[in-house]
Amino acid sequence: MSNQRMTGIAGAIAALALVPCYGASAQALTDLSVDQLRGEVRTRYDAALATSTDPTVVSADNNVHTWASEAKVQCGIALGFLKSGSKDDDSLRRCDFAYGMMTRAPQPAAEPLSPPPPPPVDNCPPEVASTFYFDWDSTVAPADAARAITFVADNRERCGWMAFTVVGHTDRSGSDAYNDALSVRRARTIADMMVASGIPEAIIAVSGHGERDLKVETIDGERTPANRRVEVRVDELGER
Repeated sequence: MSNQRMTGIAGAIAALALVPCYGASAQALTDLSVDQLRGEVRTRYDAALATSTDPTVVSADNNVHTWASEAKVQCGIALGFLKSGSKDDDSLRRCDFAYGMMTRAPQPAAEPLSPPPPPPVDNCPPEVASTFYFDWDSTVAPADAARAITFVADNRERCGWMAFTVVGHTDRSGSDAYNDALSVRRARTIADMMVASGIPEAIIAVSGHGERDLKVETIDGERTPANRRVEVRVDELGER
């Protein structure tokens, strides 16, 4: 391994050491009051934002940047609900899960180098394996999609994920017919990447909900980033 790569990884580890670690689970978060949650979720969001933009983390050979980006999005959605005085259990759970994955201590390398042990089963999201957010009117996968899909492919057997439904969504800008087609094209983009990563096409079902089943309710015509998403849902769980 080159000195430059070693320096990058060391910088990533040093950056993570500065991130506060909380033992609260996703369930514990949902038990807190709205006032308490604002501080807890804001702390996670700020840490994820700082980590996702740290050059040493971006260049490091690990998944920290992927989980930091996911934590930033999910904690941001949770904060949006909290600002209106409500709690969204789904985004709170995903915020805490992604934050926990982001702050996991790196495994020390063995001599000779060997792959780190797999993460425990409780790090397998039970319903939605991953969520991808798209730019307005775009079917181009987000920059961190490849790493997240690699995680799904690499951990499919360990987590007991036997089948998937890839569901596309849009915001409320555009006609219903256009958004129905756009949501399917977005889902197809992610499904094709999953197949390319080694997941059998036969266990992937693709669908689109258009502007139905919104993550955040809005007026017609409004552009909302949280609604422009593709969710990779787990249809079947096998033996772990």
